[in-house]
Amino acid sequence: MELLTTEPQLHARIAAGPLLVLYGGAHCGVCQAIRPRLEALVAQHFAAVALAYVDCAQAPALCAQQGVFSLPVLRFYVQGQLALEWARSFSLHEVAAQMERVLALAGDTTAPAQL
Repeated sequence: MELLTTEPQLHARIAAGPLLVLYGGAHCGVCQAIRPRLEALVAQHFAAVALAYVDCAQAPALCAQQGVFSLPVLRFYVQGQLALEWARSFSLHEVAAQMERVLALAGDTTAPAQL
């Protein structure tokens, strides 16, 4: 999982291809609990999707610029656009199902056939 700390880094990663970004912090227990589960999910089912992490304690300006004021926030970008967003409480199973649908609609041939 790549650590992003600046707006230009974030925009470059968004432009590079499908990207899942977790906005979290060391003080957020939920963020720390889902981080390894997200890494496993992406590695197993979405190999073409890059995974990035923004620590809002280390990069508060970036989080503020992105309108992230509560944690955790998960954003999925496809073809340079924000496609999906989840905040505070969400199911990783539902995240995976929605990502699969968006990738299929975007014509991404690397989307898994079935979770």
